Amino acid sequence: MSAEQSPKIVIVDESPVRAAILEEGLREAGFTQVVHISEMQSLLARIYSVDPDIILIDLENPSRDVLEAMFQVSRAVRRPIAMFVDQSDSASIQASVEAGVSAYIVDGLKKERIKPILDLCVSRFNAFAKLQEELERTKSQLEDRKVIERAKGILMKMKGLNEDEAYVLLRSTAMREKKKIGEIAQSIITASEMLK
Repeated sequence: MSAEQSPKIVIVDESPVRAAILEEGLREAGFTQVVHISEMQSLLARIYSVDPDIILIDLENPSRDVLEAMFQVSRAVRRPIAMFVDQSDSASIQASVEAGVSAYIVDGLKKERIKPILDLCVSRFNAFAKLQEELERTKSQLEDRKVIERAKGILMKMKGLNEDEAYVLLRSTAMREKKKIGEIAQSIITASEMLK
């Protein structure tokens, strides 16, 4: 793996000894771009400044506050995140899943396990991101349909058209204007509300 291909990895760990173990495991696995962040203050800004591809968070014995802060980081950065903790409970595990942590490893800091954990972390993140994308696209299509239906109703009422004629008018206008039907429909709704 060359330096250009190696993903940029951030290790978030207050313990230099544990961070060194992680870093050594990463380098042995061929990951060359590794940055260690040991200072938790303004962590999000530090992570943004590095702009990593993957984030490893190692927490020896995290308090609820520390876990919640890490979950906030997870929600904000939208990157694959593997979180190593020494002990946990079901509520913390559930919270990590809801925050989008890709891999939550309890009592799992062994350098020979780092590569498979990273691979799992990245693939789970990618699968989740794809689902999120599909959900957003579906929501957008549903919203467009609602707007188009409403615009058709306005055209039918104002121009005395039937449903098919209203749709054809929307579609032909969209093609002529080189816009999406949803955009034309939204314009009709906006204009109609202004003329009320």
